[in-house]
Amino acid sequence: MNFKNIFILFCATVLFSCENNETIIESDNLLIGFWVAPIYDGETITFTRTNSLPDDAYGISFTQNGDFIEHTSGWCGTPPLTFFNIEGDFQLENTLISISTQSYPTNYAWRIISLTDTELVVKRELTEQEIEHRSLMDLFNEIQNLSYSVSCSNAADWLITEYGAKACGGPQGFIAYSSSIDTVSFLQKIETYTQAEKDFNFKYGVVSDCSIPSAPISVECQNGFPVFTY
Repeated sequence: MNFKNIFILFCATVLFSCENNETIIESDNLLIGFWVAPIYDGETITFTRTNSLPDDAYGISFTQNGDFIEHTSGWCGTPPLTFFNIEGDFQLENTLISISTQSYPTNYAWRIISLTDTELVVKRELTEQEIEHRSLMDLFNEIQNLSYSVSCSNAADWLITEYGAKACGGPQGFIAYSSSIDTVSFLQKIETYTQAEKDFNFKYGVVSDCSIPSAPISVECQNGFPVFTY
């Protein structure tokens, strides 16, 4: 190979390398691409556009066909970090990005605050599923507060009932309550919560294990709290 051919090959290699490093921007949808270097400020996250996902840092990508990738080290913050991809899909409706993955949380959403050629600013937004789940938790907190509203001093005054509905069938667990509270209202809340959880599981296709929680035999009072015996 003569010097002229070597020079041409060198120029072609450099040109090809530069083209590969060029950040491609979809003018019709600025969201499409790779976003890295998140900066967290309260409820907002600011990303910077790049041309690919990094090997050893956090990043996300959106593709034209609706694929979503989160390159993350997971919840563990202890070095050395190992990064991996969580794959899923997304839908963009006006300024709302709805994301669905096979990893927890399976469904979540970001609201676009601003979007330019170089920067993406988003704010975490609760999905319908998360809002309904929060309502479920609020109702269960009411049930727990009623259960703990009376100090346990005499185990004979305490009763046991099951609560909730696992997606695979059966109750989530058991809870103790004092006979001195409004037991009718308490059990009505339990019934409401259990039905609401059944509806939630069906609506969102929730999956759970099929284990059956052990039913307690009785209650013992320990430091003012009811403790199950089996």
